[in-house]
Amino acid sequence: MLILGITGQTGSGKDAICRFIQDNVESVSFVRFSQALTEALSLFVQDIKKEDQQWLGNVLRERFGADIIAKSVAKKIENSKTEIVILNGIRYQVELELLKSLNGKLIYVSAPANTRWERVLNRGEKKDDNSSFEKFQELDSAPTEKGIIEIAQQADFVIENNGTYDQLMQKVREVLKELQIPIKIKSVNLENTVKTSNGESIETRDI
Repeated sequence: MLILGITGQTGSGKDAICRFIQDNVESVSFVRFSQALTEALSLFVQDIKKEDQQWLGNVLRERFGADIIAKSVAKKIENSKTEIVILNGIRYQVELELLKSLNGKLIYVSAPANTRWERVLNRGEKKDDNSSFEKFQELDSAPTEKGIIEIAQQADFVIENNGTYDQLMQKVREVLKELQIPIKIKSVNLENTVKTSNGESIETRDI
């Protein structure tokens, strides 16, 4: 089993990378470090805010130790049946230590703060995603987020997501190639292809 961790500040592109991997890599599963927090909060509130997750995470760490979230993730890894497990949202050194103990590799994805804020506004994933830039910066400087910069310095791969989506995906392909993770070969519907003058088959939708 190959374990791959992804870290990055809010809106940097972690989920976009995960979606690409999900669509293009065989036998892969995903675990978010915030998943247990979201599941717990959803039992009590309908609209979950990022600051709610930050608060609950801090309460659990204070009560049960700094590695409590990492322990929940370790259990999910043990139960995984896939060849590759992606750990999305590493924020603390103890979480990185879990990844390293499993011989995993870490990807750090970065983007300018203003760009990240605009992406968060557009996605509307959490109730407080539609917030001002000042509020975004406040959440960005929370204790749960500050460790990301230190974690990033220990990354095996760094992806700067300051361009287009296609440019980001090309960088992801390069990382997967270095890790020797094969990309799915897209099947071609032969009924929708034609032969060119040099004998090459191309899909008619591209003509």
